[in-house]
Amino acid sequence: MDLIQLQRQLVDYRTSLYHEGFLDEQFTQLQSLQDENNPDFVVEVVSLFFEDSERLLNELSKALEQQIIDFKRMDAQVHQLKGSSSSIGAHRVQKLCIVFRNYCEAHNVEGCLKCLQQVKHEYGIIKTKLESMFQLEQQILNAGGSIPV
Repeated sequence: MDLIQLQRQLVDYRTSLYHEGFLDEQFTQLQSLQDENNPDFVVEVVSLFFEDSERLLNELSKALEQQIIDFKRMDAQVHQLKGSSSSIGAHRVQKLCIVFRNYCEAHNVEGCLKCLQQVKHEYGIIKTKLESMFQLEQQILNAGGSIPV
């Protein structure tokens, strides 16, 4: 595949992530902070999001397995996940976290379990899609091209 095709594929792929609601304008803002002095800024920030999210999702899973559930603590963890997903523009994850927090406030175990599974699912999708996008960007750079805006 030649460079122009790779660049076109990247633009189309990125556009689809916005149109399908996986990403929002915050991701564009994040990209605007990247420059030649810090060319890996977005990948680094998103990698931190992945690490933090996986830790929080594991903690939430463990919390929901307890005999006595600490809904206040869970709500704080979901709030943290909502904030970090919002900061990178992971729109679907952020929206599910809002619903998840409502279930935490209502002490609704079944709702929390359902939301946790949905958040894990959406998180898995956005992680795979962003990793694919970053790989495509790396292919373009390796071919001597630049990342189209």
